[in-house]
Amino acid sequence: MRVGTCEVKILILESNSLKDKRQIVKSIIGKIQSKFKVSVAEVGLNDSWKTSAIGFACVTNDPVHANQIINKIIKFIDGDNRVEILDYSIEIL
Repeated sequence: MRVGTCEVKILILESNSLKDKRQIVKSIIGKIQSKFKVSVAEVGLNDSWKTSAIGFACVTNDPVHANQIINKIIKFIDGDNRVEILDYSIEIL
């Protein structure tokens, strides 16, 4: 069994308040969950209204497959014009 984890730090371009931020982050998290069937949550920078950290994890039997899923999710987040990826870290266990 292999577990792939990733933490993505994002800049929220259209956010002017914590309410705006939470709405955008909740939308992204919901889309990731429904499209990729992974565990995902906001894991940091909760009090900042312009940045957020989203973490997600997948379980598979092949580390290459885990890496492919994570890269697809990063590409999906990068394709959202409301946010910009600042940094990300991937770990395959």
